Amino acid sequence: MTIEQIYTGCLAQGAYYITSNGQAAIIDPLRETQPYLNRLEKDNATLKYIFETHFHADFVSGHLDLSKKTNAPIVYGPTAKPEFDAIVGEDNQIFELGNVKIKLLHTPGHTMESACFLLIDEKGKETALFSGDTLFLGDVGRPDLAQKAANLTQEELAGLLYDSLYNKIMPLADDVTVYPAHGAGSACGKNMMKETVDSLGNQKKMNYALNQPNKEAFVKAVTDGLLPPPAYFGMNVAMNKKGYHSFDKVLSQGMKALSASELETVAEATGALILDTRSDKEFAKGFIPQSINIGLNGDFAPWVGAMIVDVNQPILLVADEGKAEDAVTRLSRVGFDNVLGYLEAGIEAWKLAGKELDTVNRITAEQFAAKVNVKEDTIVDVRKETEYSAEHIKEAYNKPLASINEWIKDVNPQEFFYLHCAGGYRSMVAASILMARGYRNFAEVEGGFNAISKTNVPKTNFVCQSKIMNG
Repeated sequence: MTIEQIYTGCLAQGAYYITSNGQAAIIDPLRETQPYLNRLEKDNATLKYIFETHFHADFVSGHLDLSKKTNAPIVYGPTAKPEFDAIVGEDNQIFELGNVKIKLLHTPGHTMESACFLLIDEKGKETALFSGDTLFLGDVGRPDLAQKAANLTQEELAGLLYDSLYNKIMPLADDVTVYPAHGAGSACGKNMMKETVDSLGNQKKMNYALNQPNKEAFVKAVTDGLLPPPAYFGMNVAMNKKGYHSFDKVLSQGMKALSASELETVAEATGALILDTRSDKEFAKGFIPQSINIGLNGDFAPWVGAMIVDVNQPILLVADEGKAEDAVTRLSRVGFDNVLGYLEAGIEAWKLAGKELDTVNRITAEQFAAKVNVKEDTIVDVRKETEYSAEHIKEAYNKPLASINEWIKDVNPQEFFYLHCAGGYRSMVAASILMARGYRNFAEVEGGFNAISKTNVPKTNFVCQSKIMNG
């Protein structure tokens, strides 16, 4: 028997590949299936089951494509109602895989159909728990995402999650290995550890959610401080439940190479958004007017999901040489399937065609320090509230990037302001969105707070009552 965790950092997502005696199972596969097919061929293994822990919100699973290519059935927990052929399992149902067994544990709370899969080894020992979004390392799945589908409040769902954890998971042996669906950085929880594998015994000791005195305290603890989920979550759930275009078709369409003139024509005809996936440093030097920068070198897919509201939005790509396929693939993982092509030869082709370029007013931290007057100038910090609370520039406004569509209306286009994040990635995303919407009276600080903190600009960790920017 072998267990392999296939972890994708930009999504903070773990898929699992299990083999025993020539048979294999995959739990929560990613959208692109070829790596799994290659692995099955290499191991001379037959895929027997595709286990889905629930209808995922933060990514589009590869379950449908993988099932079509291997004929392996898709397995869900009780109450699931997929709009395609699947096995809807029963609580405690056993699935045999080679010389081992996998037991389905129905664990509603994160969603109503949520299930964990307990691996029982060749000797009959309960060895590993594939906990999906029910149990994370250091946290549990948020109970606010399935309210509409379940017709329940987040508190009622949290109560169900308590029952699932304390009645189904806590009684398991301490030496059971926990393999969660997500790690630190995922929006599916709020307090996850950076580690991606742990013992259940350690989680019983240190996971705050598993150390509550009663259900009431648990409900309060897990619902406290939840941020609004990204807009694309609901659309990803629908795709995972109803179906989607094959990844092969999505990739073929997205990999259409376009000249500068062709890209311009397609953009005008379709209303496509031009998404520039280069680094913030390269984007700052010159970009296609009205394009949005979300760099592949960061948490690309989650930020696309947070910034671009509709997964059906037509998209045209600008990418570094050889990176277009990676961009199309990563977009498809969060349901953005409508990529119409990419700029062949990248931004250099745009320059050679004599097309207009725009630039961001980017300054260094040293230039910022020399110019800024924190008592009089407007400074916008787009980091998370927790980052801002830890330390920030005195008098700076905290306007997290994730909520830019709400706070952008408060920005006075006549008033000059400075813009920064932690290192430059998020502030350039914000800068590109601001410029696309007509805001140009600002300077973005290269290197962000990491660079600013090395200057003499006054800083504090004291958080005043939130100020309102005048629109």
